[in-house]
Amino acid sequence: MENPAGFWNRVGARFVDGFILAGFFGVITGEFIVQESFTVVDVLSIFYALLLPPVWYGYTLGRRALGNRIVQTDGSDVTFIHIVLRELVGGLVYFVTFGVALIVSAFMVGLREDKRGIHDFIGGTYVTKDAPNDRERSELDELNA
Repeated sequence: MENPAGFWNRVGARFVDGFILAGFFGVITGEFIVQESFTVVDVLSIFYALLLPPVWYGYTLGRRALGNRIVQTDGSDVTFIHIVLRELVGGLVYFVTFGVALIVSAFMVGLREDKRGIHDFIGGTYVTKDAPNDRERSELDELNA
């Protein structure tokens, strides 16, 4: 696992994604006010989080803007299954533990050398600052060395 993205970089990407989702989907649906019920924006946000990374080399718009992406532990691109495990099952663990696991996970991302949280272990992923081409270039350099 090379060049892992740190805590603040990852948090920033989530915030950027949140602003993008609230603004873009809010304009489309006209729902700008936070409601107590599950809305169309919530459904669109789930699809965004689950479908974009496997299609776009582990990026979401926020991750792309801050220069980090989700990859498998072997460095290859994530699949839909990895993202479902990471986001949905990981989120369920955080919910069931009343957020305690989320706090533990935040410390893990901040303190561990590989910067992996609980959701990363569940999904078999990590977050790297390497672009897809950077990783391929470094693998070629290792082979040629």
